[in-house]
Amino acid sequence: MKTVALTGATGFVGRITLDRLVAAGWHVRALTRRDQHKKAGVTWVNGRLDDVASLNELCKGANVVLHVAGVVNATDAAGFESGNVTGTANMIAAAETAGIGRFVAVSSLAAREPALSLYGASKAKAENLVKASTLDWTVIRPPGVYGPGDTEMFDMFRIAAKGWALLPPRGRVSVIHVDDLARLLVTLLSAKNVSRCLFEADDGTAGGWSHEAFAKAIGAAVGRNITLVHAPSFLLKFAGWVDRAIRGPKAKLTPDRANYLAHPDWTIDPKAAPALQLWRPEIATASGLKDTVDWYRKHGWM
Repeated sequence: MKTVALTGATGFVGRITLDRLVAAGWHVRALTRRDQHKKAGVTWVNGRLDDVASLNELCKGANVVLHVAGVVNATDAAGFESGNVTGTANMIAAAETAGIGRFVAVSSLAAREPALSLYGASKAKAENLVKASTLDWTVIRPPGVYGPGDTEMFDMFRIAAKGWALLPPRGRVSVIHVDDLARLLVTLLSAKNVSRCLFEADDGTAGGWSHEAFAKAIGAAVGRNITLVHAPSFLLKFAGWVDRAIRGPKAKLTPDRANYLAHPDWTIDPKAAPALQLWRPEIATASGLKDTVDWYRKHGWM
């Protein structure tokens, strides 16, 4: 049976990917920090990215590694370095120790501009470690990921439901539904001609979305006409400090995030997109946003 060692299995992207892997016939050895309910097709391995012994255990009997885990929010550079750089180095070492050749790593578009944020710099370092390894690697840089259960974009929906949106300075972004991303990750595990490739993938919207258009799409999904407020960079960064002061480690608009949100172009490079015969997005963003809102409401978030 084909077996994959999966990190990040309990996170937003990882949970959806785990279900897709099982449905595709993979046996999954999934890393977890706490005990999980039994799940058909899954062997839970207790451990952490800084626990080398648990990562060696995770990789036992696996044919391929899918490294999804990472740190999105941290209070300082050391937090990003530990979760994204050291964690990736440890996974590479565990894969090599176990004799696993195939290694698929989830990065971020933020890695394209490492000088803009501590997060982006850590993801760029992690990418470089993967590329410098002896493994048969593939790296995927997702843009903004949304979908049912997401907490990172939830504030945008919550605020839109009140009739307004706080936007960065004018710019453009790409987005992708979590299920489309999960399907791509599963495809990359066994696809041909993707060795030593870096991919960027989105919802198929040519040129991405302007901040205004995406905010209005969220407004339509929640059933509101919304008022758009563009915050200059300094105000956005100030809001990041305020959110960090109020919500601490649970803050979503951190100073570090505010810094890269102010960048005018977070659209994917079409030349780096997967070939259409390999993968293409299936979820139209308008319907994906509506499904996301329905999930939030069903679960009492909105």
